[in-house]
Amino acid sequence: MIDAYLKRTEDELRLRNYSPKTIKSYLACLAGYLRAKKSNLESIDTDFIKRFLLSKKDAGKSPRTINQSLQAINFFCRNVLKSHCDIDIKFAKTPSKLPIVLSRDEIKLIIDSISNEKHCLMIALAYAGGLRVSEIINLRIKDLNINELTIHIKGAKGNRDRLTILSDKYKNRLEKIIIGGNPNDYVFASERGGKLTERTAQKIFENARRKANITKDATFHSLRHSFATHLLENGVDVRYVQELLGHQNIRTTQLYTQVTNPQLKNIKSPL
Repeated sequence: MIDAYLKRTEDELRLRNYSPKTIKSYLACLAGYLRAKKSNLESIDTDFIKRFLLSKKDAGKSPRTINQSLQAINFFCRNVLKSHCDIDIKFAKTPSKLPIVLSRDEIKLIIDSISNEKHCLMIALAYAGGLRVSEIINLRIKDLNINELTIHIKGAKGNRDRLTILSDKYKNRLEKIIIGGNPNDYVFASERGGKLTERTAQKIFENARRKANITKDATFHSLRHSFATHLLENGVDVRYVQELLGHQNIRTTQLYTQVTNPQLKNIKSPL
């Protein structure tokens, strides 16, 4: 019965064009919920759902993980069980954290520490265009317009396309690695063919960060954070930064203004 419900949920998610990553996460959350419930799987017991979510909190799961479980259960109840009753449970409050941003010098140190040309260009391109790790590994030759210095990101988060920018500094080096390639080829294909995995790309960044002696707890995604912050520092309007990042809500982009606030940085400590 559990497998049947999971299959029906997967079908509903696919029909609504949810990303493969979200589908995998929702199904994992839902499987845990259904196994914990054991029986009467079609009934909606708000008290049980609360206890289930509290057990996750007691196990040290993050508010984001708990919220995703609630979202998965909500989706299951509404779209598979076809229930019209609301689950009266508030989402867990998520902590407000500032993004980890690398300085321009730190970015340069990281890029310069990579001896492999393709790996070097991958990190440089991700920073120069504000790309997510999933976007850089899925990038194909036909997505690059080197003459106009633009990158066409296709089917990004939320299945939305967008245009972002390409650095003129790496134009010639990029042309060399894609010359003669098929338009459908991945720009940063693995040595065995096909695209790199996200984990491989993240590992390339982690190794470069350590080699460059950068002590910040930065990840591959910090390249995207740094891209947005540095554009704002350069005086680029937040609305253009929003478009380049592909954010639906400008409030998401405005988070970076807290990192780059010049008035705050100019305040001197009284000590």
